[in-house]
Amino acid sequence: MSRPPEPAAVNSDAALTTPSQRLPANRLKRFIADSLVAVGLPARDAATCAELIVRADLQGADGHGIFRLPQYVRRIKGGAVNVKPKVKVAREAAGMALVDGDNGMGHVVMSFAAKTAIEKAKTAGAAWVGVTRSNHAGPASLYAAMPLEHDMIGLYLAVGNANHMAPWGGIDLLLSTNPIAVAAPGNETPIILDMATTVAAYGKVKTAAQRGETMPEGWMIDHHGKPLTDPKRADEGLLVPIGGYKGYGLALVFGLLAGTLNGAAMGSETIDFNADDVTPTNTGHAIVAISIAAFGEVDDFKRRVDKLVREIRRSRPMPGVARIWLPGEQSRAKFEERSKLGIPIPEPLRASLDKLARELKIKALES
Repeated sequence: MSRPPEPAAVNSDAALTTPSQRLPANRLKRFIADSLVAVGLPARDAATCAELIVRADLQGADGHGIFRLPQYVRRIKGGAVNVKPKVKVAREAAGMALVDGDNGMGHVVMSFAAKTAIEKAKTAGAAWVGVTRSNHAGPASLYAAMPLEHDMIGLYLAVGNANHMAPWGGIDLLLSTNPIAVAAPGNETPIILDMATTVAAYGKVKTAAQRGETMPEGWMIDHHGKPLTDPKRADEGLLVPIGGYKGYGLALVFGLLAGTLNGAAMGSETIDFNADDVTPTNTGHAIVAISIAAFGEVDDFKRRVDKLVREIRRSRPMPGVARIWLPGEQSRAKFEERSKLGIPIPEPLRASLDKLARELKIKALES
């Protein structure tokens, strides 16, 4: 049996090959909010987006953070996103709702959807909220974690905003990374799983390309099944699903639940928001909030989570493995580190943000 890779080395900021400077989170929030207000977002919605975008960077989801800001601005300026949406509940019952995002910014739409699920779960015990006519909303864990503050379990699914996966054994790009996130509370630490149905999310490919880095073998293959390691040739390849055909199956069913069920885009209907700045994506999401109190005592549930966490942490590692990690632990460690030391901004990203500031005629990021 082969030894699993040491995850800490994979996610360390020290692994960045491009020189970076660190900037405080509040400075990035102000810049993001100023940028979005400059293209028409109301200040309140711009602040919501800024908060969630920077949280993505703080927890290490660099492909979903401020890196995406120039792309968001391009799509807004291209008319692909509604800056003043009327987000509403289009259908509902006691334990469900369908939210119409009116083509608003995904962070705004999903914040509304998460609050709707939480409020419904307080009385129904559990609530499933589907979302249609939305946009890219950043990492899945942002929304799965929102119910934690209410002693609830959160579950989030989404259809990705570009197809980079083929059906198992095929080469036609009909599926996206379609992620899932699940968050469960504990007294000592929550468990937060956030994963794409591909070995690597496409945002990691894009950040590698911007930094001039190569991709590890196993992220992408070409149309002949050979490893593809140059991220600048990503258009020539396919993202590899996790677990082979199993990852393909998960991407398909997650897409059915987050997209097709809600009347959102799926399959050939999916718009590649990396290449198209004018067409609405009709992105679909789903969020589930489950009230622990509806099933039993909250404190008892958290104690049992803590017990399981301690058992896993004390479990015997393979030779050469320094630590057994739990889902979400590395992101929390990175959040604490970056909150203190600042968020790394590689030089190519800084140049992109400086260019954006000039285009929008706003104050540039200060060093």
